[in-house]
Order: sequence, then C-alpha cells, then structure tokens
Amino acid sequence: MLGEIGIIFATTKLIRESTMELKEDTTIVVLGASGDLAKKKTFPALFGLYRNKFLPKDIHIIGYARTKMDHEEYLRRVKQYIKTPTKDVEEQLEDFCKCCSYISGQYDQDEPFQNLNKHIEEFEQGRKAGNRIFYMALPPSVFIPVSQHLRKNCYPNNGIARVIIEKPFGKDLQSSRELQRALEPDWKEEEIFRIDHYLGKEMVKNLLILRFGNEFLGATWNRNHIDSVQITFKEPFGTEGRGGYFDEFGIIRDVMQNHLLQVLTLLAMERPISFSSEDIRDEKVRVLRGIPAIEPKNVIIGQYGKSLDGTKPAYKEDDTVPKDSRCPTFCAMVAYIRNERWDGVPFILKAGKALNEQKTEIRIQFKDVTSGIFKDIPRNELVIRIQPNESVYLKMNSKLPGLSMQTVVTELDLTYRRRFSDLKIPEAYESLVLDALKGDHSNFVRDDELDASWRIFTPILHYLDEKKEIVPMEYPYGSRGPAVLDDFTASFGYKFSDAAGYQWNTASNKAAL
Repeated sequence: MLGEIGIIFATTKLIRESTMELKEDTTIVVLGASGDLAKKKTFPALFGLYRNKFLPKDIHIIGYARTKMDHEEYLRRVKQYIKTPTKDVEEQLEDFCKCCSYISGQYDQDEPFQNLNKHIEEFEQGRKAGNRIFYMALPPSVFIPVSQHLRKNCYPNNGIARVIIEKPFGKDLQSSRELQRALEPDWKEEEIFRIDHYLGKEMVKNLLILRFGNEFLGATWNRNHIDSVQITFKEPFGTEGRGGYFDEFGIIRDVMQNHLLQVLTLLAMERPISFSSEDIRDEKVRVLRGIPAIEPKNVIIGQYGKSLDGTKPAYKEDDTVPKDSRCPTFCAMVAYIRNERWDGVPFILKAGKALNEQKTEIRIQFKDVTSGIFKDIPRNELVIRIQPNESVYLKMNSKLPGLSMQTVVTELDLTYRRRFSDLKIPEAYESLVLDALKGDHSNFVRDDELDASWRIFTPILHYLDEKKEIVPMEYPYGSRGPAVLDDFTASFGYKFSDAAGYQWNTASNKAAL
C-alpha cells in the first residue's frame, strides 16, 4: 500500500514538474540554427516573445548547426528575417542578440554535443537550476541521432528538459512508430513537444471557444443540421526550387495528415471536461479513432503544370524534381467519422500548391431549409477564415430592402482586423514556443494521436505510391485545381451558392485589410 502511495506521489510530482512554467534559469538551444526554418520562424518567434517580455529572466539562446561561422555571421542570420519598423524595436533586437551565441558541430558524434553541454554550463553558473529547451529545427533524417546525443550528453542534472520536434513525424504508420520507439528510451512523453504550427494559429486556437462557448452553435453542431464540412488549404506558389524535398513527401503528408487533420479534430471533438492539455487531447484521439482509413474512391489527386500564359513553370520543370514524378501537389479527399454526432457527414479536405490564391478556411454547410414557402433558397454556411484576414462569418438569407419579398444572401460578419483593430495577433510559432515554456501540451501532438492519424492515411498513401498507373491530373499553375474538383465536391452533397452573385469580401472588408 505504501509502495502504491509512493508511485502515485511520484507520478503526481512528475506531472506537476512537466507542466511547470519556466520563468527563470532557462537555456534554449536551437538545433539547425543555420537553416531556413530557424531563420524564418524560430528566431523571429523568440524575438517576438523577448520584446513582449514573455521569455524567462536571464534567458540565453544557443544556436547549434553543422555550418561553421563566426559570431557576427550568426547574428546576421538571426536578424535576417526580423523586421525592425522603429528605432525602439531595433534597440530591442540588439539587446536580444546579446542573449544569443553559436557553436558548430556534427549531429552524429558525441564530442560536439559534449562541447555544446560545456557551452550551456558556462551560462548556467550561478543559477539555481539548469532548465533546458531543445528546439529541433532539423530535417527528419537526423531526428533520432540528435535526440539520442542530446539525452546522452546534454540532459540537465538539475532542472527540467523539454524537446520540441518539428514535423514530419514519419512518412507512414511504420516509420512514425519507429521514430517513437527511438525516442522512448531517452525522452518521456511529457518532455516531448511535437509542434504543428497550425495549432498555434489564432483562429485554430479559437475553435474551442467558438464551439463550446456559444449555445446556438452547439445546438446545431451535428449530423441533423450540418450537411458537409470543407477544410481548404491553398497556396499561390509552387515548390520554387524545393521540389526535391517536397517530392519525397507530397501534399498529403506535407499538409493533410497533420495541419488539416488537426483542424478536423477540433471541429469534430466532443466537449472536453476541462481546458487541460490531456482532456483536450483525449477528445481529439477519440475523434481520430472513429475515422476509418481513407478509401481510394473518395480521393482525387493533381499535379500543377505550366500557367495558362506560360510564365509559371510546371512542377516537373523544377530541376530538383524527377522528370517522371507522380507526386501530388493537389489532393481532395473525403473522411467520415463513425459516431453518433457525425455519422454520414462528409468532411472534405482540400490542399494544393500553385493555386489561384493564398487561403486556409473552414466551410460548414448546413442542410436545406424545409421546403414550402421557399422554392430555391441558398443554404446557410458558416465560414471560418484561418488565414489570411482572420474572420468568422455566417452566410444567411435576408429580405432585400424594398417593396418585394425577394431574398438576398448576406452575412453576420466578425472580421478580426476590424473588430480587434487595436490588438496584435501573435505569430503561430510565438504562441507555441510560449506554450512549451509553460509546459502546456494542449496545442502539441500526443503519441497516440500521431499513431491514430497515420492509421487513417497510411493505406491511401501506400495505394498511391504502389499503383504506378495512377497519374495525378494536371492543372494549370494559378488555377483552382483539377477541372473535376467542383464535380467531386458536389458528388458529396456540397451546393455552390456564390454563382448567384454573392461575394463576401465587400468594400467594407477590403477597407479592413
């Protein structure tokens, strides 16, 4: 009995320590500090937290990479993508750089990590504890050796350790499990923060409040009222010289298995019993376990060709892409959730590169109004714009002002830049790094969640990889995607109403941009 009490006490202490906010005595190590991800995302996020006084007191940030460079070159790279619109911000950046240092070394040898540990210890002298956060802004090929060498050579003797890992977390179920097994001996699950930057976006974080903080939405959030859900990700540019990396993964692994599926779980989950990270992630996993593997009949894939005017190159014209590549740069697929709330409702996921605009949004289309006094009236549709121009608007029918009873589609509109014009929306990486400092796992991917997501996608990925006769449909660079896209979505019940002349982005909304 005493042994059981001891185990419970130790477990409770471990959970409490793992969720402890690191307010002081903390060093952040950015591995892969010379790469694009660190320069474009990690360092700007850290500076954003620094200038808003969210980083721990006496913070020190150490960059580590294979590239050999002196301190001045390192600081130049740190500053490269950080904007300094005013002199005050410029001065803050100079102060931030005083907290930064760099050390070079290989990723597969003990000695460089021992040197890194000595470098960390120099800044820990005089501290009560040695809390360390390791941010792995690295390609997946070196995740395992780096994590092993960190645990062996750089794990703190007196303090909390956390490791932030960037996607992709494997290429399929098997490789994901292999990565998990490699991490398990060295890192506890509560020490691992698998980062999916979409979970840090303001509108994605708002989904729980929108859903569970508004009774009128909760009452209609089910198969009795909702006909279909669309989650769309569009980029207006192609691979632009990075096709070699992209061709290894494709749009399904790069965007759909992680970003879009994470959004789906937040849309479809049941109300958690609290906002604690484990309660939220428990409900997300329940959703994933209710989704059967994606069926080939519910998938279309495409690959972009030249633009219609010939100014933009085709995917295969990228020198880094194999000339016989069948890699999809566009995909639309339908998932179903087998539970009481969502049975029969299609969740249509669409993602593509080299399309006509930059946009990520959710469209929840409600069922038709009961026939009777109306012959043909558009459906209500709730649109949640994740980026750009964050907004929520409900397309509704109203009487057109005047003497007739003609109806018109209008909207109840919450456009963030107009309603919250005096507030700054934080960057996703700022939000997530701050969560990691707090020990809050709510917006990070848990191991069983990762496993459940790969179970859904692995069969269709293997099917597309192995069936050599399946060739992606070509679509022009700058178009909406393959020509069959509208027929595909319509076949799952989605009804287009914008053809009637409705346009959300009115002059008032444009003024808010």
